Amino acid sequence: MSDATHNPVKGLGFAFAAFAVFATHDAIIKALGVSFSVFQIIFFAMLFAFVPMSVLMLADRQVDNFRPHHPWLILLRSVTTVIAMSAAFYAFTVLPLAEVYALLFATPLLITAMSAMLLGETVRVQRWAAVVVGLIGVLIVLRPGVTQISFGHICALIAAFCSSLGSIIIRKIGGEERTAVMILYPMLSSILVMALALPFVYHPMDVAELGLFAGVGVLSVLAQFMIIAAYRIAPAAVIAPSQYSQILWATLFGVLFFNEWPDSWVGVGASVIIASGIFIVWRESRPSVSMRNPILRNPNPRYDAGPSPKPKHRRPTS
Repeated sequence: MSDATHNPVKGLGFAFAAFAVFATHDAIIKALGVSFSVFQIIFFAMLFAFVPMSVLMLADRQVDNFRPHHPWLILLRSVTTVIAMSAAFYAFTVLPLAEVYALLFATPLLITAMSAMLLGETVRVQRWAAVVVGLIGVLIVLRPGVTQISFGHICALIAAFCSSLGSIIIRKIGGEERTAVMILYPMLSSILVMALALPFVYHPMDVAELGLFAGVGVLSVLAQFMIIAAYRIAPAAVIAPSQYSQILWATLFGVLFFNEWPDSWVGVGASVIIASGIFIVWRESRPSVSMRNPILRNPNPRYDAGPSPKPKHRRPTS
């Protein structure tokens, strides 16, 4: 990465802006969930996102075809994307925003665990300890036996699990599959599956509501491109922790628009989860750690995000 393009401060600016846009995107989903089914929200959001994404992919002269090299793994990634998106969207509609984020923040912890179990990557004692501590944070948020665990909580955890599995698939095939392929098939799958459900759940929309559906799709694309810009000019270890800023926006939006006042236990649990995630990122950024870094190689493990951009140059590790 040249000095002309290496700008951590500007990269962080792009990243914080991107995650603010993502949080706005999620708040709109919550607002739409009052009147519309999750299936309808996803269908129209993906439809509006598909138009700009397809134009950009078709304009990429490096993509000569969209035939996957690993069709079954691309299919599995598409399935995990559809499930993760459906589960996360539902969780946003029935739970406080900050609570959903606290549970979704378990995704990097699950990626770390899965990378060891499914890919055979080296995860040493310190990172395993961070995973265990982070999962204790999840239990603090859920407080099983003290408060009732709702279907919304289960959906948030399903979203985190499926998003983690999708990131592991990207980690496995990302060097052989085109980014356009890994974006296109999950997006088309989401549109197709939701289209099949749409006749059973469709609710008429007025112009303002249609604008909100369009906003969800457009904001998703905008945020992803800002994330790409961030990773192009700043190290992954600098950018990755910025995803946790979403909980600040979620808390603000929850108070202002949904009368959701943060629960102290959710705050404690979220802090534990975030601290564990940041520790894992810090450990993976050290030169002495194995060069197969599951989080830094999948630095944006959101439920609806495409593959993260690969840094052009990486410092050799031992």
